[in-house]
Amino acid sequence: MNKPIAVIDSGIGGLTVLYELQRQLPKEHFIYLGDTLRCPYGSKSEDDVRQYTWEMVRYLLQYDIKMLVVACNTATAVALDELKDHLTIPVVGVVEPGARAAIKTTESEHVAIIGTENTISSQAYETALTAINPSIQTLGVACPQFVPLIESGDLISDEAYHIVEQSLTAIKNDPTIDTLILGCTHYPMIQPLIESVLGDKITVLSSALETGSEVSASLAFHELLADDKQDINHHPVILTTGHLTVLQRIKDELFHFTSSQVQQVTLNS
Repeated sequence: MNKPIAVIDSGIGGLTVLYELQRQLPKEHFIYLGDTLRCPYGSKSEDDVRQYTWEMVRYLLQYDIKMLVVACNTATAVALDELKDHLTIPVVGVVEPGARAAIKTTESEHVAIIGTENTISSQAYETALTAINPSIQTLGVACPQFVPLIESGDLISDEAYHIVEQSLTAIKNDPTIDTLILGCTHYPMIQPLIESVLGDKITVLSSALETGSEVSASLAFHELLADDKQDINHHPVILTTGHLTVLQRIKDELFHFTSSQVQQVTLNS
């Protein structure tokens, strides 16, 4: 079925998921919407997160989308079940794929999760992990400074390293932890900083790879895969509610979406 797949995020972080989806599913056509105007979602109330998520979804429904990928951990934790209940298309989040990746990786059965305040307080990852393996021990750490840092485009400065180092002290000092879930799709953009702070003893995981696999399986199950005759390597449509500058630079320099133009849109309340 040659209809587009919508990917939503609170800002630029979901580009990490979009990149992996594009790599795994080159025949599919993607529309990305980042709500950079109201980013970050992590410190906002659950009611606000739910409202903003629905505003993005309603805007994208005009494109006759065949699937929705919620590439935002906060929105996944707060609104995924509601979206699944009310939409007639398949909806995929990022929490369960990230949890499955951690289960496959950990040997000590001690897993840390970093994310926004909302994601960590929701304990969505803890629930997903223990549903698969009740023996898993978890440590959740909120890192509220990370998303504003990344949205500003600061990915490699000394200040960025210092913020990451201070935020991850509890994880670094816990000798039992061998796996870290990046519980926010923004965080892979500073994964080299995170890995340099934590060292070799902890494997750092993004949910993007597993999310791509889940989307592919869901498309096949619902018989929604793009037609075999469809040309490959579509350029994704990239939309934002905020300023274009940082998103334009990040999507070109990190993800090489150089043929995709960024368009600014307004969402209705």
